[in-house]
Amino acid sequence: MINRLKGTLRIIYKDSLFAVVDKQAGLLSVPGRGEDKQDCVVSRLKFLFPYCMDQPAVHRLDMDTSGLMVLALTSYAHRHLSIQFQNRIVKKSYVALLDGIVKEEAGEIRLPFRLDTCNRPYQVYDPINGKTGISLWKNMGNNKGRTRIEFVPITGRTHQLRVHSAHELGLGCPIVGDRLYGNGRSGDQLMLHARYLSFRHPKNGETVEFELKVPF
Repeated sequence: MINRLKGTLRIIYKDSLFAVVDKQAGLLSVPGRGEDKQDCVVSRLKFLFPYCMDQPAVHRLDMDTSGLMVLALTSYAHRHLSIQFQNRIVKKSYVALLDGIVKEEAGEIRLPFRLDTCNRPYQVYDPINGKTGISLWKNMGNNKGRTRIEFVPITGRTHQLRVHSAHELGLGCPIVGDRLYGNGRSGDQLMLHARYLSFRHPKNGETVEFELKVPF
């Protein structure tokens, strides 16, 4: 299996400390349990760059989400980037295509939710025991019963943008292709793309920015 991974990861930028990649939809960010879940961004990066540290991921994208990820190549870079994520220095934006019409122009969503332990990895609204996820959003336009939304997540909860889109206390419209929170079916592509990423370079502290074209 490892030989098939060579050259199958799109590298947007790389230097001696980190790499920024364009993760394809349907690819895991990190290895899962079992031989069938070892193919992921991390394993492909380590195949391309064998000197890479063992655990290079400093953040993750859902398997069904496409777009920008940064991975550390050294332990120094990993610590530096992890602190930036913890302190919310890293800036990210996503574009999603929602199945429905959102009339409002922009807003902020604050929604407490948690893992449904009986139905993993589904997340459920829970105002008592949930942890609050915060997202800013802007309406980019409606067309044929769908709405294009730009999201700027302030927190980084699991499935945050998917829950914020679908839940009635959020935007009330699931992301197109979402099999967990919407009407997506097996094989459908989730229309959620991490298009922008910025952070401080671990070596000199200068802000670096990356942006991808939205594929839908």
